[in-house]
Amino acid sequence: MEYFKINKTISAKEEGRLLKDYLIDLGISKRMLTDIKFDGGDLLINGEHVTVRYELREGDRLTILFPEEKVSEGLKPSAIPLDILFEDEHVLVLNKKPYIPSIPSREHPEHSIANGLLHHYAEQSVRLTVHLVNRLDRDTSGVMLVAKHRFAHSLLSKAQKKGEVKRTYRAMTHGMITQKEGTIRAKIARKGDSIIERMVDESGQEAVTHYTVRAVHTHLDMSDVSLTLETGRTHQIRVHMQFLGHPLVGDTLYGGTSERIGRQALHSEILVFPHPITGESMTFSAPLPDDMTLLLQ
Repeated sequence: MEYFKINKTISAKEEGRLLKDYLIDLGISKRMLTDIKFDGGDLLINGEHVTVRYELREGDRLTILFPEEKVSEGLKPSAIPLDILFEDEHVLVLNKKPYIPSIPSREHPEHSIANGLLHHYAEQSVRLTVHLVNRLDRDTSGVMLVAKHRFAHSLLSKAQKKGEVKRTYRAMTHGMITQKEGTIRAKIARKGDSIIERMVDESGQEAVTHYTVRAVHTHLDMSDVSLTLETGRTHQIRVHMQFLGHPLVGDTLYGGTSERIGRQALHSEILVFPHPITGESMTFSAPLPDDMTLLLQ
């Protein structure tokens, strides 16, 4: 069964190149080529099947047919409401609400963004699996990027490694941060035997967070902060702000208190990324949710 396809017209500068080399330059891995060859995909030049040893000619019309992806048997569709900001055949951008995990867990086996995406795809009568490009904690809200197929996910992962996927978060922290802006460079490791908790430790992975203080609310003993990430470690912002001495409001795991909000006050506000197929720069934002807006009043 055909899954999805990409069409390309070969230019003069590609004349004489092997199709295999051209495909690798497009970002198609050797493993993907193997799947195309043996799992139901195909490579067509002017509508005719060819092998990767084909020599390209100017004006050739190349069609890459990708095989259907298999959905994990353990992932079930569920009617989770999704606030979709953008969708095409390659990517989906949504505004994640708080208190919903990104992926299923033992506690929430069918109440996750991944379950909701499967239900959404089923309603469109397309068989897709789930590729989350940026995963948000259960209690974190805001913009999330989803690749709709494996090739898009691969290209976006490469863009992430090159720093081309840019994320800006908004957080409310305890205490008044006196330095207007700064950078936290502190390695993050798993804490002891905990599956969940992380800590700053030299044995950990490199982690870099940049912050800018938007406002200091003296009467609330709270700071309103924008943060951007160079790396994407688990709980990075939460751990780094605790390390700075200003844990997030509501983040009881990392030293915050939950008197005014029932979750960590953290929101993925802006996401910028290159479209995996067209290369166009895409920018999306999500407004501050009500519970964080109320913290400022």
